[in-house]
Amino acid sequence: MTKLVSLKEAISKFVSDGDVVYAAGFTHLIPFAAGHEIIRQGKKNLTLARATPDLIYDQMVAAGCAKKVIFSYMGNPGVGSLRIVRAAIEKGELEWEEYSHFGMITRLQAGASGLPFLPMNQTGATDLEKSNPLIKRVTDPYSGKEVITVPALNPDVAIVHVQRADKNGNAHLWGIVGEQKEVAFAAKKVILTAEEIVDEAVIRSDPNRTLIPGFIVSAVCHEPHSAHPSYAQGYYDRDNEFYLGWDKLSESVETVKQYLDEWVYGVKDRAEYWQKLGAEKHEKLKVTKRMSEPVDYGNY
Repeated sequence: MTKLVSLKEAISKFVSDGDVVYAAGFTHLIPFAAGHEIIRQGKKNLTLARATPDLIYDQMVAAGCAKKVIFSYMGNPGVGSLRIVRAAIEKGELEWEEYSHFGMITRLQAGASGLPFLPMNQTGATDLEKSNPLIKRVTDPYSGKEVITVPALNPDVAIVHVQRADKNGNAHLWGIVGEQKEVAFAAKKVILTAEEIVDEAVIRSDPNRTLIPGFIVSAVCHEPHSAHPSYAQGYYDRDNEFYLGWDKLSESVETVKQYLDEWVYGVKDRAEYWQKLGAEKHEKLKVTKRMSEPVDYGNY
């Protein structure tokens, strides 16, 4: 029994037009390859949810995949605005729903816990209540004080990229950990992409690193370099040049179209994309080994 399939097959089978799709990862392990496959397959009317809509959602909105974005903070990290998403919102072409970072993660925690909503302490982002009627206040029955509440978020599909997984979807993830665990448990279906597919014994050798258990995973895809231009700790570095370049490129509808034609529609998969990047870029993104200290789990 195996859940190993191609990424093309996983997207075709588990992502449908009109779905709520959550591509997880906070600056790290962002599933760009899956986003590109969604674009290639022409998926439409998606609601794209993400705590921090990275360039992948700029690209998916530019390709006409989305009808709505649900987010907390939106931007090209360290550079500026997501020009395409922002322009679409300002023109009224894209629906939107905004939360604080903590509000977004609380929504996922509620969804993962099977609860309809969760309370949270008031944050500094009180103006969000004026623009988002789903953020409500209730009285704490214990103290009598007001607390903020946000509704559960249960995406139709969560897409999570990890460093390694076995064929059944038990996955190891390390480095910066975002909301991957919460969204995987909150979602109805989970597509996992992995830098490596390893034997189950490798996963069992370090159980505390298993953030995603196989029993919640729908499909496992072996997709090295899936996170570029973001990074995968221990595998390749962040492509800062790409993020800076996208800021300029995304000023023009025409140059964005040219990018999609060449780098998304013009390649059949992530392997071809990576080869197209070329040896010089591969070399720039190489990382040197920096091993953690071993952990002794003992013998029985």
